[in-house]
Amino acid sequence: MSAEQQPRREVVTGVPRGARRTARHAPARSEISEQTTLGATYVRSLMRSQLRAALYALGTLALLVGSLPLLFALPAVFGGTLSSPEPFVWAALGVAVYPVMWLTARWYVRRAERNEEDFTRLVEGR
Repeated sequence: MSAEQQPRREVVTGVPRGARRTARHAPARSEISEQTTLGATYVRSLMRSQLRAALYALGTLALLVGSLPLLFALPAVFGGTLSSPEPFVWAALGVAVYPVMWLTARWYVRRAERNEEDFTRLVEGR
């Protein structure tokens, strides 16, 4: 190169940094949206975990609330009688059952939300 000729400047252009981000779909999301066998397996897994949580909640309620008639018949089985069993029965049915149902429902909602969060994390690839 001669002293009179200056080197040619080259400008390198490209996509601006902010625009480079493309909507990358995690493989699981595309599998689900394309309804492939793997996507169906992901969805079936979520449905199974939700069903399992529902069956646990139902079983808990059936066990705790369904055993109340046995509890009420317990004094008669052992030959004893309560002088007045009605207040005990009313207290158990009118007061004690509702906190049990509320706690079971609260557990179920939290478990269902956790299942959905885990599924979302899996699908989004986080």
